[in-house]
Amino acid sequence: MATIVPTSEEDPALAVVRFTSDLAWADAGPEVAEPQVTRLCMEAQECMVVGRWLDLASLMLTSADLLFSNAKVSEKDLECIFTVICNLVTKSQNPSEALEMAKLISAKIVQQPTEKPTLRLKILFNLYNLLEDPYARFSVYMKALTLALNGKVADHIIPSLKKIDGFLKEWNLDVKDRRELYLAISNALKDSKSSAKDGFKFLTKYLATFSGEDAIAIAEAKEEAVHAIIEFVKAPDMFQCELLDMPAVVQLENDATYALVYQLLKIFLTQRLDSYLEFQDANTALLETYNLVHEDCITKMKLMSLVDLASTPSRKIPYALIKDTLQVSDDEVELWVVKAITAKLIDCKMDQMNQVVLVSRCSERVFGQHQWQELREKLATWRENIASVINTIQANKIVEDGVQQAAQGVATR
Repeated sequence: MATIVPTSEEDPALAVVRFTSDLAWADAGPEVAEPQVTRLCMEAQECMVVGRWLDLASLMLTSADLLFSNAKVSEKDLECIFTVICNLVTKSQNPSEALEMAKLISAKIVQQPTEKPTLRLKILFNLYNLLEDPYARFSVYMKALTLALNGKVADHIIPSLKKIDGFLKEWNLDVKDRRELYLAISNALKDSKSSAKDGFKFLTKYLATFSGEDAIAIAEAKEEAVHAIIEFVKAPDMFQCELLDMPAVVQLENDATYALVYQLLKIFLTQRLDSYLEFQDANTALLETYNLVHEDCITKMKLMSLVDLASTPSRKIPYALIKDTLQVSDDEVELWVVKAITAKLIDCKMDQMNQVVLVSRCSERVFGQHQWQELREKLATWRENIASVINTIQANKIVEDGVQQAAQGVATR
């Protein structure tokens, strides 16, 4: 966080007003410029004397766009100027006024986001660190996300996402603000290939906030629900999601426009390759509309189908069943098993002699309420088993202690 160190008798804020005013009126000539600069400086002094910090911030931001586009102003000077402007939020004793100043400053900074976007982002985070009010900090962070998206600098915002859980506790947001935050993060990461999974995760969090809402509120999420489904289907390395039972997504099932999109999700999460091929034959135009590549979908569905086979209670998959389900040749069976192992979808051994795959673990395609209940039951069983083992050990120890005491008694006699 930048710190202001006065280097002259003139107040830093007044020096910034003088500098930006000179710059703004430079082309008007001395006769016009000097009275205007003097007027603005006097207005700034008046604001400082009476503590009108919001008005002073507004005055100082008047020429902000000019500063960013002026070649005569270095990035170092820009950062110093905005450090002074941002520092005004620490002057006010009124949290509401500080919030309004933060909104005013951040709104100005995110204008023209393609001009020096990295510097703009740095200024926003400096402003964030100067603020004490949690909601004011949230407001500035939201502007940073907007800048990251529009300025194409999402990579600079990614490190802060690791702290998002801590931020949420600090900000203490209501559902509406959390919803806005998750969607903004998802949008900011939309074009970042390295963070595609994180973008999908926050989009899923956004959709999850609509649980318990009425139909009118849920309808707001319709477009994003469609986007989430398409992103999941397209992703070559995502094989599990929680979308299927979310109210924001379920609403698509009977929607006149998007019912087929929901059906596609259902196929990928609950059915096998043959169902997808039937769907594709009947809905080729749908796949083209959403730029879904048929060959990529087939590859993913083969792996999803293999996971489905591995989830059967027997945990044994005959080679012939894999061949028929994945519609591959005999020589390709083991190749697809290896692909599933590489993708960490299953752990297994291939018994070539008996032509069977022995599964020790497999991923769940859907992890919803049913899967949580199964996990809860397994944990309860493990807890009971561990308690039983502990009781057995304690009982044996009591018996052993009793035998030793009896032996000692006999020896004493």
